[in-house]
Amino acid sequence: MHREPVLLVIAHGSRDPRHAATVHALVRRVRSLRPGLRVETGFLDFNIPSVQGVLESLAARGVRDVVALPLLLTRAFHAKADIPAVLRDAPPRLRIRQAEVLGPSPLLLSALERRLYEAGLTPADKSSTGVVLASAGSTDPEAIAVIADIAREWRHIGWCAVRPAFASAALPRTEDAVRALRKLGCARVAVAPYVLAPGRLPDRIARGAADADVLADVLGPAPEVARLLLERYDGARVPALAAVGA
Repeated sequence: MHREPVLLVIAHGSRDPRHAATVHALVRRVRSLRPGLRVETGFLDFNIPSVQGVLESLAARGVRDVVALPLLLTRAFHAKADIPAVLRDAPPRLRIRQAEVLGPSPLLLSALERRLYEAGLTPADKSSTGVVLASAGSTDPEAIAVIADIAREWRHIGWCAVRPAFASAALPRTEDAVRALRKLGCARVAVAPYVLAPGRLPDRIARGAADADVLADVLGPAPEVARLLLERYDGARVPALAAVGA
């Protein structure tokens, strides 16, 4: 019987210590959901251990199979370029499969709603509440289009209105989307950060939410996010195990 591949969670990294703390909290929740699974964390920048360091350590310990999971919500530059480049430089004894990024997923919509309810909304508020879906932003048109699609999908499950917003690289900004929802006549406006961990851009989202009625927390270690990591892992793991048994 072949051992399950190691799950390597690849996070962006940040100078903000809250970022790494949140990533580690999420990984702890993933481990608690699947106690037998070996889960490691590596960072692309700013934090240690680095992705390369973790890969070298795994190879030195005799690991053969790894599922590398980008801790990203959209398929932007990091998923398309940075991470594949780092994985290409991994020790040759490792067999690595890159899992899909986390978004889009119904589990993320559930996590967003969880955070809004934790911030004070109730399901009864949905029809009278406009929501700003506030993401970090990207120069990648595909990533921007995905955020707009998620906003449209979310609108169909009962909110007064949902507008996308971006902290960088694209428009509108959070504060502009808040104003637009006020003009639409929504009784209250809530901002839902579509980001995984605190940092500079989430702080910018929070500042842009100053005139909103409700500001939800980042997704962080929400149970739905932890389940989604395992869902993405399983999607990459099965082909990896088939290849091992071939």
